[in-house]
Amino acid sequence: MARLMADDDTHLSRRNLLRAGGATLTGAALAVANAASAAQNPPGGPAVPADTGAVQGGRIAFPNWRGPGDRTPPPPPAPMPPEKRVGLCVVGLGRLSLEEILPALAQCKRARLAGVMSGSPDKAKLVAEQYGLAPEAVYGYGDWDRLRQDPAIRAVYIVTPNALHREHVLAAAGAGKQVLCEKPMAASSEEARAMIAACAKANVKLMIAYRCQYEPYNREVTRLARSGEFGKPRLIQAFNGQTTGLPEQWRLKRALAGGGALPDIGLYCLNGTRALLGEEPVSVEAQIFSPPDDGKFGEVEETVSFTLRFPSGAIAQCMTSYGVHESRRLAVHSAGADIVLENAFAYEGQRLIISHKDGKQESRDNRVLAQKNQFALEIDHFARCVQDNRRPRTPGEEGLQDQVLMEAIYEAARSGSPVKVGPPPGTGGGLDVTRGPELDEAG
Repeated sequence: MARLMADDDTHLSRRNLLRAGGATLTGAALAVANAASAAQNPPGGPAVPADTGAVQGGRIAFPNWRGPGDRTPPPPPAPMPPEKRVGLCVVGLGRLSLEEILPALAQCKRARLAGVMSGSPDKAKLVAEQYGLAPEAVYGYGDWDRLRQDPAIRAVYIVTPNALHREHVLAAAGAGKQVLCEKPMAASSEEARAMIAACAKANVKLMIAYRCQYEPYNREVTRLARSGEFGKPRLIQAFNGQTTGLPEQWRLKRALAGGGALPDIGLYCLNGTRALLGEEPVSVEAQIFSPPDDGKFGEVEETVSFTLRFPSGAIAQCMTSYGVHESRRLAVHSAGADIVLENAFAYEGQRLIISHKDGKQESRDNRVLAQKNQFALEIDHFARCVQDNRRPRTPGEEGLQDQVLMEAIYEAARSGSPVKVGPPPGTGGGLDVTRGPELDEAG
């Protein structure tokens, strides 16, 4: 029997079990044989060996081996061959690139690392060696003409300080490369418009890296909010806060960052509520505070509180700060439920809690989803859009709208009065007017 079970090419059957055991099958053994046969030969489909799998539709498929009391396991990854993936050059080798983006590329199915660009030759050389890149795949910020000639690089991922995004996106578009750009899109709406125009003129795609719109838990909250399962969202609370040190860092310099907590981490609250509802706010109110005795905030703000009012009547209260213990939380309140996503805007550790009436009882459900690397999901979505010539879910227009709204938030805080806003001109009042189609599994 041990030899029989170990043989990948041997199918369990009543006859095999009889031969192996040399005895009459008991009722339990017969049940095992029937179950094994059913698992390997699903009705209406080709035989799929229980433990070895089988090739189906270009993928390797396995039957569900778990019982009805457990979750069905996901299918195994099906990455494209390396030579068919979109070659990506990461522009800027700061913390985000080294700690999150480069490791995430190892989990991508449609994209691969094909080059790095940095203003630090020693760092770029070391990173290239660590990730198996040839010396000629290392670029400096003045090497765009050389990068243009590299057929292995189809796209770039801009991960430089905010105020440099415009320069680098325009250079990438001029080199004929597809563009994925970190958020915030730019340091102003004027810069964002120039970036969109340059990519349109060069006929290359421009996607803004709003990773949370590809993260499974945030997508589930959006699905629940829009489904009407618990009624329409009435109130939304979004908070993103942390402490910050190192006064010399670029995020505390207005010329490089364009602002403080709002464009850096408050943007997740702004974009998250817009993406959740699919609507554009009609007005904003805001307050800003920075401690006068803290030199770190001489150029940029520490804390921002802003309120968004939407056409459906929903109100979003958003808060962000560089001066509080780390907390990243999103809550959706409707007549039928409270939906709370803890660690909503973090890189990992999301927890989704749904409180609602269940008959005569109050139910508190902890919804558990499969953890996936949101950077890999985001990059693969971009790669698929490049491969299939599709508009990204979060194109440049999505980033531009956030820039316009952040400027309105600053104006509302300065004036102390509400500022009227709305959808971009010419888009009408529908849902997701600044977004492209959502692809399966975020691309």
